[in-house]
Amino acid sequence: MMIEEVVRYIWAVFGDERLSTRDVETRLADIFDYHCPDDFAKTMTKLKQSGLVKGEVSMEKGGWIWWVDDECRSKDPMKVNER
Repeated sequence: MMIEEVVRYIWAVFGDERLSTRDVETRLADIFDYHCPDDFAKTMTKLKQSGLVKGEVSMEKGGWIWWVDDECRSKDPMKVNER
């Protein structure tokens, strides 16, 4: 699967919600039957560095919380390969 397809899947599972890493992984598996072949947190960090998702550590949730907004969706998913 190409990275732009993965990014579009990830964008689709968020809607307007903020989700934990585990929640994103679970939704990808349930909705698209997609399982990331590596450490998913690393994938999300790479996407964050490219501006394709946003995230922050949540002390309340005990881990990373991710979200996607219009700014993220305006980026080109192919840019993730340039980092």
